[in-house]
Amino acid sequence: MAKELIVAIDTWDVNHARRILRDIEGYAGMVKIGLEFYMATGIAGFLHIALNEIPIFLDLKLHDVPNTVKSALQALMPLSPAMLTVHASGGPAMIRAAREAVDDDCERRGTRPLIIAVTALTSLSQTDLDLIGYRGTALQLVLRMGTMALESGADGLVCSPLEVVPLRQTFGPGPKLVVAGIRPTASPLHDQIRVATPTQAIMNGADYVVVGRPIIDAEYPGKVAADISAEIEAAMLYNT
Repeated sequence: MAKELIVAIDTWDVNHARRILRDIEGYAGMVKIGLEFYMATGIAGFLHIALNEIPIFLDLKLHDVPNTVKSALQALMPLSPAMLTVHASGGPAMIRAAREAVDDDCERRGTRPLIIAVTALTSLSQTDLDLIGYRGTALQLVLRMGTMALESGADGLVCSPLEVVPLRQTFGPGPKLVVAGIRPTASPLHDQIRVATPTQAIMNGADYVVVGRPIIDAEYPGKVAADISAEIEAAMLYNT
């Protein structure tokens, strides 16, 4: 099993999610619950996934005023996710508030989820970022926002495969890098712009790679997950 592989359960259907979990069992170290599944199924859907005793990455990309984000996380802490996301663009006060929420809960439970900050969505091109009003290149934005997020209490960053190397060069081995925009060779890009293969991401220093549609839309999800897991394991051996 490749513990570095996170499978994104992007579906509205709990039964579909269960079938995916059954198919990928033994190949992935974590599953990701994002807005699509959470908005469709809520806490009940989360708990159905949690019954499988696989760590859950709760990817809701929280972005609001600091007190609202803190309160939202306090409400989510009883679910005990392994990781969760906030938008770095929410600013340092919001990220500090998120960290306070999980630290307070950790004092009661003894464990806490990792806070992973989203810098620039992997669906955004340079033209998109320019239109939004960000200054500089995508890489400059990711480094600037990443610095702020980590200094404010985030444990790691979501990034595209193209930013892994400069992030490692800048921040070293400490921060967890969760790499989205992963597409196995010959897979459709869908709405992803800044992409790479699992091997490329791991070789460049990713801690986790997130794969969704190439697995869950496949005729045989378990076969695709097994192939990606083997690819990641080979890349990890090469890196040692």
